Amino acid sequence: MLLRIFIGVHVFLVSCALPDSLLRRSIVRIMCSVLGLHVRQNNPRSRDKHVKLYVCNHVTQFDHNIINLLTSCNTPMLEGSAGFVCWARGFMELGAVAENRTELVGTLERYCSTPGAPPLLLFPEEDTTNGRAGLLKFSWWPFSVTDSVQPVAMLVQRPFLAVTTPESSWLTELLWTFFVPFTVYHVRWLSPMSKQEGESHQDFANKVQEFLATELGVVSTQITKADKAEHIKRKKHTALQTASTNLAARPRTTPRGFMSPSSGAEDPRVGRMAQQVKDVLPDIPLSVITRDLLRTNCVDTTITNLLERTEDYPTETSSSSASGSLRQQPSSSSSSSSSQAAAAPIPTIKVYAVRYLKVYNQQHNKLVTRKALRECRPLPGQLRSRPKSNHF
Repeated sequence: MLLRIFIGVHVFLVSCALPDSLLRRSIVRIMCSVLGLHVRQNNPRSRDKHVKLYVCNHVTQFDHNIINLLTSCNTPMLEGSAGFVCWARGFMELGAVAENRTELVGTLERYCSTPGAPPLLLFPEEDTTNGRAGLLKFSWWPFSVTDSVQPVAMLVQRPFLAVTTPESSWLTELLWTFFVPFTVYHVRWLSPMSKQEGESHQDFANKVQEFLATELGVVSTQITKADKAEHIKRKKHTALQTASTNLAARPRTTPRGFMSPSSGAEDPRVGRMAQQVKDVLPDIPLSVITRDLLRTNCVDTTITNLLERTEDYPTETSSSSASGSLRQQPSSSSSSSSSQAAAAPIPTIKVYAVRYLKVYNQQHNKLVTRKALRECRPLPGQLRSRPKSNHF
């Protein structure tokens, strides 16, 4: 691809250095063959030298350059940036005249009436298609420039990739052209057509469209450039909605530290840690312990957090006993029992602080005892017995 870009730069320099002639077209055509751009034409003798307007179906961003390799012609820049880019791409710059179709038609009529001026090449579809399904509806204004036109049928073939992509820039298309092995352009010159007396510009455009579609073997549609733009806009909007729906329906995977309580309860490590906290604080619901362990991942920190919290937690023993008593009692005494249960004070987490400190002191004493026995040192409050003397 880098080699093709290097050769492409030389093709541009040669096109700028040499004047428009058969020699330049031949040299540039050979160099384009090295780039993978192969141009083939059928019926070259059918090209009428007296016709001032060529109309062609639009397939790629470089159709006018391909026709320029076969004959001398000019294509006005209707949309896009002007200046150097317009000149480098081989367009004829018209300025602000291209924005108004009435002024554009007048300017092109004066151009065609100029003696010795090269023919015009216009694309009545005003936008690109793949050239395999159908033609966009031809605009009326290209057929109001002159009464006689010569249709040109173009067919583009490329392996692996599409010849054109909607909403892609000409620079992107150029890079893809350099990337693929080859791109073949088939150009067929058709017989010139003239407008009949009393025939409107749109009727003449429809007649040329039908003739060109028949030669290409595609359908002549009534889809305009605006319809295509609206279709692309709706397709993009639908694709965004589908992507957002699939993203919302996709199951979310969370890291270990932010797992949900249900998934954390299935983790055996979290279950063992929760059981350790449960042994110290037996009346705390296991769901509360698991939720805090998933956040801290530490038994001691979880115990400290539960002891320092100010909110109240109903104990599992009281809730289970209350539910059991409610199931055993008759329905007539349910209201009185529920009022008594509501009036009874709910034990809070602060009650278990003393129990935790007692258990903690016991565990600490056991640890000190084991360490003293391991090091053969006297325990606190005891004296080491001295060995008896053997002296007589």
